[in-house]
Amino acid sequence: MGGTCPKLLDPDMADTSNRPIIIKRKKVVINSAHHGGAWKIAYADFVTAMMAFFLLMWLINATSEEQRLGLAQYFSPTIPINRIAGGGSHMFGGKSVTEEQLLARSGRGGLPTEQSGTPGTEDSKENVTVGTSDDLAAVQDFLVGGGGESFLNDNLKKHVVTRLTDEGLVIELYDAPDDPLFAENSTSPTPIMIDLVEIIAKAAQSVANDVAIEGHVRAEPIILRESSVWDQSTGRAEAVRVLMQRFGTPKHRINRVVGHADRELVSHVPRDVRNNRIEIILLRD
Repeated sequence: MGGTCPKLLDPDMADTSNRPIIIKRKKVVINSAHHGGAWKIAYADFVTAMMAFFLLMWLINATSEEQRLGLAQYFSPTIPINRIAGGGSHMFGGKSVTEEQLLARSGRGGLPTEQSGTPGTEDSKENVTVGTSDDLAAVQDFLVGGGGESFLNDNLKKHVVTRLTDEGLVIELYDAPDDPLFAENSTSPTPIMIDLVEIIAKAAQSVANDVAIEGHVRAEPIILRESSVWDQSTGRAEAVRVLMQRFGTPKHRINRVVGHADRELVSHVPRDVRNNRIEIILLRD
């Protein structure tokens, strides 16, 4: 009996050896959502927005009022004169175009007056210089009314659009429906046109830039045998030149007087009255 296997003698040991071996493997689920790239895009957008914000704050603090105006006009080159009118009901909103308080507020020196010498004299030449981009922007701001005021009443504002270009400060005067700037088929200016030219001539005295005057008219009906668009556009530009000199612009500042007939229409409708217009340009040096 000494050679008997212990497993056969011990029933508990025999049961243990016959049991199946069970291996349990625990499944671990790892959430990998945070490894995606969506958060990186959102973070980049946030950082870019913050950088743009601080850059804007720096530009506001580092630039002058005239420079900010120039930046605004660069991104919005066509600026209609549709500002809030002044409290007065007269041509200059109740104030004079040569009023010293208004000139100081707009950052400009006094316009030449009778006391400082008539336009074209030696005194005026010494006090007035050729305007830079900032000076032209100041003239534009003076016309449209800095600080929310306008020197043009509602009846005049609807005729005017200004813009700064590479050529200079362009002041466009348009016909309005039932409210023309010249008598129909004529070169005779209406009272509204005379008032507008007076304001522009006074404002232009703050700089010594040359002035260009260009006339445009709408197309005439095709049935007409002879067209007068060339004569009308040139005659109207000449009439404005006469008014500019009457209101103080010296003749040596007139650079050119041109008529474009109906060759440069601003409306896709050839007979639109807005095609009847005059451009007064304060030319860059």
